[in-house]
Amino acid sequence: MLDYQIPLEGNIAIFAIATVVIGFAGVKATGLADRLADRSGMGEAVTGTIFLGFLTALPGLLASVVAAAKGHPAMAISNAMGGIAVQTAALAVADIAYRRANLEHAAASVPNMMQATILVALMVLVLCGLSGPDVTVMHIHPVTILLILAAGGAFQLVIATRNDPMWKPTETALTVTDEPEDEHKQESMTGLITGLVIAAGLTGVSGALVAESASNIVKETGLSEVLVGALFVALATSLPELVTSVAAVRRGALTLAVSDIVGGNFFDVLFIAAADLVYLNGSIFHASGIGPREIFLTSVTILLNIVLLAGLIFRQKRGPGNIGFESVLMLILYFGGLTILSVAM
Repeated sequence: MLDYQIPLEGNIAIFAIATVVIGFAGVKATGLADRLADRSGMGEAVTGTIFLGFLTALPGLLASVVAAAKGHPAMAISNAMGGIAVQTAALAVADIAYRRANLEHAAASVPNMMQATILVALMVLVLCGLSGPDVTVMHIHPVTILLILAAGGAFQLVIATRNDPMWKPTETALTVTDEPEDEHKQESMTGLITGLVIAAGLTGVSGALVAESASNIVKETGLSEVLVGALFVALATSLPELVTSVAAVRRGALTLAVSDIVGGNFFDVLFIAAADLVYLNGSIFHASGIGPREIFLTSVTILLNIVLLAGLIFRQKRGPGNIGFESVLMLILYFGGLTILSVAM
């Protein structure tokens, strides 16, 4: 595990540099994942969830694990939930970047809607763990086991809905379907996967550095773990989702943009399960300092994803500023929730 003691200025510098590396690797990974979707035939929705979603979630995973292992449970949980919140809000930014129509209308996809539905269910499990009784099995909360089992079944459902959908969204003149590009079908699978592995290594190491420097910043400044985790660490480790979603929109890979965010959020819920496994002082759901703030943050994050799911189902063509009503609501909920968390709690 990383463990270093340097002045506050050095920790801030490491935090900033690691954040830039995460963003750079995320942009490179977008192009590789888009080409891999065409070359493998898996499609943008599944590729965005399994490959790009995992890669862009890797910094946050290591950040939560490092924070939990170092005895910062509030930072571990708030990084996970705050990451999902900021990544969901990032779809509103991607919607603004796509000027032709509402992004959720143009990128209609049954797998994306299935992922969003299951994501809400997984976060409700987290909420049950935070608000329910303090029960452990060998220091692990039962919700952690349920999260892992539910995630395994969820992946099968997502793949099944792509391979054998029972219904399809109505195509309109503004719908952008996921069609493979012929030039990508000739690319080397080995080269594409190698590039993704290198990008994963860069983002993973950078995520661990972000967590270590953030832990030191908390110690040296006395700032709240929840605020640092939900705002600074979550924003830094979620930078790949923000930049890759905008980059994917610019490339015309709209389904990939949405599936990267929803898929990344899918993995983010499992950060809490991983953090609970390495946190040895009992269950992380009921660790010292865990309480109303984490429950509030999780509730806001659930609400954000319900609004996103409503937007994917309703498929408004155009709304305020040429973006959907869901994007407007998500931005209001995200910034309003952060304001309440930082000022009133």
